[in-house]
Amino acid sequence: MEKNAKIFVAGHRGMVGSAIVRRLEQLGYRNIITRSSSEVDLRNQHQVFSFFEQEKPDYVFLAAAKVGGIYANNKYRAEFLYDNLLIEANVIHASYLNNIKKLLFLGSSCIYPRMAPQPLKESYLLTGPLEYTNEPYAIAKIAGIKLCESYRDQYGCNYISVMPTNLYGPNDNYDLAKSHVLPALLRKIHTAKVNNIPAVEVWGSGTPLREFLHVDDLAEACLFLMENYHEAELVNIGTGTDISTKNLAMLIMKVANYKGEIKFDSTKPDGTPRKLMDVSKLMALGWKPKISLEEGVRMVYKDVEQMQFAE
Repeated sequence: MEKNAKIFVAGHRGMVGSAIVRRLEQLGYRNIITRSSSEVDLRNQHQVFSFFEQEKPDYVFLAAAKVGGIYANNKYRAEFLYDNLLIEANVIHASYLNNIKKLLFLGSSCIYPRMAPQPLKESYLLTGPLEYTNEPYAIAKIAGIKLCESYRDQYGCNYISVMPTNLYGPNDNYDLAKSHVLPALLRKIHTAKVNNIPAVEVWGSGTPLREFLHVDDLAEACLFLMENYHEAELVNIGTGTDISTKNLAMLIMKVANYKGEIKFDSTKPDGTPRKLMDVSKLMALGWKPKISLEEGVRMVYKDVEQMQFAE
C-alpha cells in the first residue's frame, strides 16, 4: 500500500479495527478514513454507498461486525446473523462499485465445523455442522468469505479473507454477558482480588482448549497479508498453540497475584471442545506472532487494573 493511499478501516472503534489503525499510524500511513456507526451505519446500504462515493478509498479493512461471547451469540441469534450479513454485503459491494484496489475481510475461527480435525486447516470450511451456540455468527462470516471469493471470480476483485483465532488486547469487551473467555476471566479474577472474594466461578468444565492471539499481532498480520497475499483461499491467523480454560484461569491468577480458587460451573456450556488454528500457510508466507500469551496477559492486565467495574 502506498503511504499516501486512502485506507478505510471499518469498525475502527472495536478491538481489531483500533489495532489496525494503530499499526497503520505507526508505519506512517496518514490518510486513514474512519466513521463511527452514528456517522455511517454500515447496515444501511444508502449510507454506505454514499460514503464510498464521497470518500473513494483505495483500500478497505473490513473489521466491523456485531460480536460477542457464547451467551451473546446464543441469545441474540437473529441480530448476529442479520446485522453481520448487512455490514459485509454493503461494504463489499460498495468497494466493488467504487473500484477499490484491495479489500481484507476479517472472519472468525468459529466458521469451522464443531468437530473438525485439529488443528483447523483452511480447507475444512463447510465440511461439517457448526457449533450451535454461535452458528448464526459463523454463517454470516462464511457468507462474507464467499462474497469475497465470488466478487473475485465474477469481477476480478482483489478481495482476501483472513480468519483470526481468539483475540484479546486493548479495547476488548469486559461486559460479562457479552465478552469472550479471556476478558471475562480477567475481570472476574481482578474483581475478586480487589474485593477479597475467596473464589471465582467460571462457566463450563475448564477442559475446552483455546488459542489466543494479541490483537496487535493480528493487526501486523493483516497489514502483512494486505501487502503480500493476493489469492482466493482464506488464511488463518493465530499462534498455533492452545491452552485449556482452566490453565488460562491459573495464568491470569498468577499475573493478577490472586490467591483464591477457581470453581467451574459444569452446568454452563463449554462451547466447542477445541479450536486450534493451523497457521502453517501464514508462517510459510513469512509471518509469525511476536507476543507470548503470558506477556500479552500482563500487558492487558495493566489496563484492567485501571478500570472501574460496576458490581
